[in-house]
Amino acid sequence: MRRGCLGVNRTTLLWLLVASSFAFLLFQLRYYRNYVSEAGPHILRRTSGHVTASHLQWQSVKSFVRLSRVFGLPLFLADPTALELLTRAGATERERERRRRRRRRDDCVFLCGGRALASFGLLANAWTYDAAFLLAAEAKGFQLLEVRGEDPRLASLDLLSGDDIPLHLLLRLHGYVIQVVFLYERSGAYLWHGPLRLRGDADRSFASFSQLSFGRHAGAYDRPALVATRVDGLDVAVPRNISHFLAQHRRARFLECPYRDARRFLRLYPDDWSPEALDFRHKAKSLLGLAAKTLDRLHVPFWISSGTCLGWLRQCGFITYSRDVDVGIFIGDFRPEIIDAFLDVGLSLKHKFGKVEDSLELSFVRAGVKLDVFFFYLDGDLTWNGGTQAKSGRKFKYVFPGFSLCRAELAEVRVRVPCQTLDYVTANYGAAWRVPQRTWDWKSSPSNVQENGVWPLAQWEELIQVY
Repeated sequence: MRRGCLGVNRTTLLWLLVASSFAFLLFQLRYYRNYVSEAGPHILRRTSGHVTASHLQWQSVKSFVRLSRVFGLPLFLADPTALELLTRAGATERERERRRRRRRRDDCVFLCGGRALASFGLLANAWTYDAAFLLAAEAKGFQLLEVRGEDPRLASLDLLSGDDIPLHLLLRLHGYVIQVVFLYERSGAYLWHGPLRLRGDADRSFASFSQLSFGRHAGAYDRPALVATRVDGLDVAVPRNISHFLAQHRRARFLECPYRDARRFLRLYPDDWSPEALDFRHKAKSLLGLAAKTLDRLHVPFWISSGTCLGWLRQCGFITYSRDVDVGIFIGDFRPEIIDAFLDVGLSLKHKFGKVEDSLELSFVRAGVKLDVFFFYLDGDLTWNGGTQAKSGRKFKYVFPGFSLCRAELAEVRVRVPCQTLDYVTANYGAAWRVPQRTWDWKSSPSNVQENGVWPLAQWEELIQVY
């Protein structure tokens, strides 16, 4: 009897051990599937099916964001595609929060957007370059491509060799490319990034460079105010005014003054450093800066024109014997409040010629230096601005080939210039524009001047106003 009970107890105990082992094995398999195998690229996700490219991309950008936080990189999301998705109709903060709660935290919606790359801006002046970040990134499995270039802030100095600075950093993991754009503070109180130019030994298969959002040209931006937010479950900073940042991105192309050509010009034609010339430079810089701030406040895009543009292209400075500052504005950007805005900041109206429909021209003066504001009209593939002789009512027009606008800097003031600067200057000053001409008649000297009739005498009081 006792042996029978012992046999039953042994059998029960054996089944209990088998059941416990089986339960423990199931627990181990579940743990391995849910946690251990999740980090590998060839496993099943907790949902169903195999790991998606979107998931791997999200893992890549998550690793980058965490690593950048450890090293204190002052980054913000600058990718136009991702920012555009964030601002589309219906993507308000409340709607985005609702979507975030419904999605899995590892879904990559905004940062992937069907593209295997994303761009981040780095505020370079707020970060001490740390090579340890690159080593840590490589330890995480990232492949790196660093692009360096000349520091334009030193380009105006006659140095035998300029310092190289980091311009772009590309990090690649799981086929996903992250572009870090170094944004430097320039003297005109704006941010600048350089072009992405690969050197001879660089790996040109590293990324689809034509798809990168930054680097085809140098660019200039207002310094954006940033706000912290969560995008695809990751804590990132974004521009507070995303729409303004995107608008700037579309028109950010920056042209550097041709410093080397300017130095050659100044060796042939030394600059004037007389007290009168120094005084003009100081006043012209002040006047240009004031005009730029006033027009920017009115959201009126302008560019430096005529002799001021010639000085930028030829000698990277003002032509001191010109004694004025010239800017151009497309007539479509005319605002009636322009005159009052200039008067409010201390300029005096010198003359007003023409009308909005034809040959409008304004001239102001401050501290003895004249600001000429020329309005430009489109005529097919050509562009022209008008001129008026006050004593005779004669009209003139100056014809230019069509052009677009690029950002630039003159005398530490952020301005615009025609992107096709050489064509623009050559049209106005001819093939000999590199040779200074101290004698200049605005009615006959320009290469592109044309007679354009005479204002009717009965309209002079309205169209020829001299103060």
